[in-house]
Amino acid sequence: MALAVAAVLLVLALLGLVHRWLWIRLVRDTTAPGGRARRTGTALAFALPVLALAALVAGRAGAPFWLQRAVSWPGYLWLAVLLYLTLAMLVAEAVRAVWLRRANGAPRAAQPAPPAPTPAPAQVIGAGSPGPVPAPAEAPARPDLAEARPTGVRPDGLSRRRFARTVAGAAGAAAVGTVGYGAYGVLRGPRVKRVQVPLAKLPRAAHGFRIAVVSDVHLGPVLGHAHTLRIVDTINRTQPDLIAVVGDLVDGSVHDLGPAAEPLRGLRARHGSYFVTGNHEYFSGAQQWVDHVRELGLTPLENARRELPYFDLAGVNDIQGEAEGHGPDFAAALGDRDRSRTSVLLAHQPVVIDEAVRHGVDLQLSGHTHGGQLWPGNYLADLANPTVAGLERYGDTQLYVSRGAGAWGPPVRVGAPSDITVVELASYQA
Repeated sequence: MALAVAAVLLVLALLGLVHRWLWIRLVRDTTAPGGRARRTGTALAFALPVLALAALVAGRAGAPFWLQRAVSWPGYLWLAVLLYLTLAMLVAEAVRAVWLRRANGAPRAAQPAPPAPTPAPAQVIGAGSPGPVPAPAEAPARPDLAEARPTGVRPDGLSRRRFARTVAGAAGAAAVGTVGYGAYGVLRGPRVKRVQVPLAKLPRAAHGFRIAVVSDVHLGPVLGHAHTLRIVDTINRTQPDLIAVVGDLVDGSVHDLGPAAEPLRGLRARHGSYFVTGNHEYFSGAQQWVDHVRELGLTPLENARRELPYFDLAGVNDIQGEAEGHGPDFAAALGDRDRSRTSVLLAHQPVVIDEAVRHGVDLQLSGHTHGGQLWPGNYLADLANPTVAGLERYGDTQLYVSRGAGAWGPPVRVGAPSDITVVELASYQA
């Protein structure tokens, strides 16, 4: 518990430091003290991180669903903008350092010297002369000339504030453009990806069998009914033989998200639609969703197996369920099966591939990783998962990992487009 609190405090401190640094570079360095722009920028520097934190904790804190929706859109979008704005400004720091080095080392423009005082004509001192005439006082210093001398200005006349504004504008445009395009990709809906997987024990009659794999839909305060409808329409257009929903369908309760999940009732496949839990189902109340998807026409596979005409289809609970005593049970799902038959396993997280190999699974279908969702998140996902996206072989078992059809947190994807994958099984005998 103490370690978790320390981690939360560390994240909050880091978030505060990043926002202060961005305020210095984007607000203080680009605006005049006391001006409206400075005041507005400072207010946003406080409001935006508060919205982001509210979006992250509103659901866990049991806030009303309308409030979750109100804070989620701006809060989560700001988190995505914050990521790419920070990356852009880190690049800008290098540019700024080069510019300052050149600016500070640039020769100052020569200034005309003030005119020297004209000396008084020499006078001859003789008898009766009143004495030497005093020299005229020096001309007073010209403060206007002193103030006109430029300081910290490059030869081309570009001021520091103007340079800061240029850099801030470029970084902001890059971040907002990246996030905008990534959000468009999510809201447009997933594209269909097709993968052929040859399986040694698959009978010839099953050659070309199509499984539509959809994962990580993440219905919640951001993605709702329209998102589900797009996914269902896309799946049905592929005319699959079987549909596999491999976890992380929702981020919330049936009470709040039941209407958003309703289009799942329209899924159509010759051999039915199947569902296994993901880790987010256990954050939301897994049993209520298992019961609800059954009402919608899907078949939950809770550590269970179905013998289809050409192969065995098995499913295991997500490992997050171990905290509730309902984790994956490979022995129950696969222990007593006929190993001469092809087996396909639905498991949300790719990390269970070792168990799949031990139980002689031919193909495991997973999700969970989102393909990293937001670059460079794919490098972090690679540290925690054997496969981040795509098809790979582990011994005699093949693992296919979908990038998912939705998005968690920010409704944005960069470098990891959403997909629904049609896995076509191929027989070596065909």
